[in-house]
Amino acid sequence: MIHKFGVLLAAATVAVTGWATIAGATVPAGAAVPAAAPAPAQTSPPACPPVLPVSAMVTASTATSLTVTYSIMLSPPCGYDPPITVSLFASRTDAEQWRDPVATATSGPQRYGTVTVGGLTPDTEYWFRLSDVAGRQDRYIVGGPARTAAQPACTATAAITSAWDGGFVASVTVRNTGAEPIDGWRVWWQWSGDERIQTAWNAVPDGTGTGPAVRDAGYNAALPPGGSATFGLLVATSAAPPTIALSCAR
Repeated sequence: MIHKFGVLLAAATVAVTGWATIAGATVPAGAAVPAAAPAPAQTSPPACPPVLPVSAMVTASTATSLTVTYSIMLSPPCGYDPPITVSLFASRTDAEQWRDPVATATSGPQRYGTVTVGGLTPDTEYWFRLSDVAGRQDRYIVGGPARTAAQPACTATAAITSAWDGGFVASVTVRNTGAEPIDGWRVWWQWSGDERIQTAWNAVPDGTGTGPAVRDAGYNAALPPGGSATFGLLVATSAAPPTIALSCAR
């Protein structure tokens, strides 16, 4: 009886040793063992240079606009692609959180260029952030504060009422654009060619600057808010300019 049990135990041992376990599955001994599946490749983020992907600063301002000059240093995945959108915010907190932009403007396709954001409030501070064509928001630059210029006390616009070979006549309107009366104004500009004033009426030539200028004639110096005065110029020139860009101040 003991002998038969030993034979049975030996047979059971042979039966057990005739199988192998591969990855939780039992296969016969001597059968081809399948190769183990390779471990998935580990991906790592690209090694980006230690530089800002884009730089920007405010380079010009008017009473109603700010101009931002930008330079894209790196392309994706480390940087950005143009065009660049400049978003303006009313506070640094809003800018940091990309919350409630008050105005935006978008550049052209250049990697180095400018963006002018208009429709702003005079004499007001703004902060700016940058994003690219794919909507990627720059994490580094919170620009500002940048302040728009104060509203000028007056504006001046010119219209060429007649022109001929050798000269033209211009009519200029000065308007008080402020909220307070002004008593005295001065208008100046730059000629585009060989223009020179021969006669002025309702204004007095004032050549104290680097270009041509006139000041009020005294009797038309006081202007209430919204009020205006008009003066004229007789100008000699070889070719009348299409427009004259004027500046005005008290």
